[in-house]
Amino acid sequence: MNDSNQRREKILIIDNSPDAIRSLAAALPPRFTKMVATSGAKAFDLLAAAEELPSLVLLETFMPEQDGFETCSRLKADPRYQDIPVIFISSKNEIKEKVEGLKRGAVDFITKPFDPGEVLSRVDVHLKIFNLQQELERRQHDLEDLVEAKAREATDMQLATIFALVRLTDRRDDKIGGHLERTQALCASLARKLAESPRFQNQIDEAYIANLYKAAPLHDIGKVGTPDHIYLKPGRLTPEEFATMQRHTLIGAQTLEQVLQKFPDNQLIRTGIEIARYHHERWDGQGYPEGLSGAQIPLSARIMAVADVFDALRMLRPYKKPMPHKDSVAVIREGRGSHFDPDVVDAFLAIEADLEKLYPAAGWTVQ
Repeated sequence: MNDSNQRREKILIIDNSPDAIRSLAAALPPRFTKMVATSGAKAFDLLAAAEELPSLVLLETFMPEQDGFETCSRLKADPRYQDIPVIFISSKNEIKEKVEGLKRGAVDFITKPFDPGEVLSRVDVHLKIFNLQQELERRQHDLEDLVEAKAREATDMQLATIFALVRLTDRRDDKIGGHLERTQALCASLARKLAESPRFQNQIDEAYIANLYKAAPLHDIGKVGTPDHIYLKPGRLTPEEFATMQRHTLIGAQTLEQVLQKFPDNQLIRTGIEIARYHHERWDGQGYPEGLSGAQIPLSARIMAVADVFDALRMLRPYKKPMPHKDSVAVIREGRGSHFDPDVVDAFLAIEADLEKLYPAAGWTVQ
């Protein structure tokens, strides 16, 4: 037998007549635990204090102050009690009373004087239905949890594939290895500093920072589709080559949007799309691919723009030598309000001294 069959079922009896309460209690064998209330108000006090709710309510229709119909309506209006089956007990055997009771949410109607066998039979039937419904809901929740877990598992597998592709791109040029990890750390540090400002306190919390950190490596996923002769070119790109390079923002966003269609609630992918598509937009509207400006650019992409450029300045690239820390900071400062969001630059300047220590400690200085 399962636990629901082994435990004693609890029945709440609500009736203003002590004689009726005794009769109903006597009709229920010892395998039931009885709760007793002589009014609807006292019944709600009992329910509020109960460690375990009853599995069924036997409710007198006609009581002073708050009758059974009103009590039943209150039970059904409360999410805590609305699933508990209610059986009305009444001295009137009128159709309109039964119809009213059913409208209020009752599952059955017993007329006084009642036969104890009938009371027990009806109680057993509705308890069995109630327990079956509870078991069905439990199984449904288990199924939903299983489906969610499988979907999460599938998402994790797809994300692992995506990150593997991104890291392959990072390793196409062994001189910029570690770019993903560095920009991850920079984005998280910038976001955490921005969160100290009242302007961003409602937008940036620990969940936002964690999500940004996880999504940051997706910013250049579109470069998987950039040919090596352009991606690794040691000299200046031609206008045609630069236009091809610019397409990595759209390729990356479109790739992630296909994943989002399968998992529309995945916030990490949504943030990844923002970063991939918009991290080359400029505050003054002179960036690409859409020429967005100011707050039109998602905050995640505005943060990544600073992190991406700073890391590019500090590192050796096929087309340039690494720039010293002080000079790299000066470039970011000069881009305040033109290339970069002024607030993000201010956050960057507030932590730049820590970055100077962080790069050598992590082995990122290549000079």
